[in-house]
Amino acid sequence: MKFSIIIPTLNEEKSIQSCLLALQPLRNDCEIIIADGDSIDNTQSLALPLADKVITSVKGRAKQMNNGASYATGDILIFLHADTCLPENALQLIQQKINTTSQWGRFDIQLSGNSYMLKVIAQMMSWRSRLTGIATGDQVIFVTHLAFQAVGQYPEISLMEDIALCKALKKISRPVCLKNKVISSGRRWEHNGIYRIILLMWSLRLRYFFGTDPKKLAFLYANSIFTQYKLSALWKRIYPSIND
Repeated sequence: MKFSIIIPTLNEEKSIQSCLLALQPLRNDCEIIIADGDSIDNTQSLALPLADKVITSVKGRAKQMNNGASYATGDILIFLHADTCLPENALQLIQQKINTTSQWGRFDIQLSGNSYMLKVIAQMMSWRSRLTGIATGDQVIFVTHLAFQAVGQYPEISLMEDIALCKALKKISRPVCLKNKVISSGRRWEHNGIYRIILLMWSLRLRYFFGTDPKKLAFLYANSIFTQYKLSALWKRIYPSIND
């Protein structure tokens, strides 16, 4: 099997080199495709020597990943976030489990950071995914090229595109739930407040379940994160000795 690792990026100059350097030993067995959303920083120039293809498209994670997949030649597509690291022997682990009856899957997850709650959140994410058959992008979704095309690729919606894709793929097969862990950055959780992010994400998921337009969900998410950032910055200016 041949693999294609597709990485959606937008202004990732701080993390893209470390992400791609970690993938260099895999390049004999896979191609690395950067699906950039027209970054205004140095993401593309930093990625060029370390990737097989750097593709530019309209901003939007689903659109970027679909665009990257359109250039992929691999039998299996791996959608990887720029702040996430694959486990050792990831390609072999996938190849051992993917077959005609199991055409997609994801990894368990570990969130990097100092808070003990990040371990709890990661474990809950893995359990929930195993129970529901729904994965998030942080868990690194992998899928056969044929199955990805059969379900019409990622729905090009503003938010929850990973959940929508998983729901479509479940009609083909249950996911392979690998216990090996990807390591994803917990910075967003710690920066914006762990409990606030938990409440926000569950609220958005519930709204999505009841049919709220993903465009509205994306607006609510962006507005909430911005508000939390401003409040956190103000709090730290007033009480600099207290961590958020």
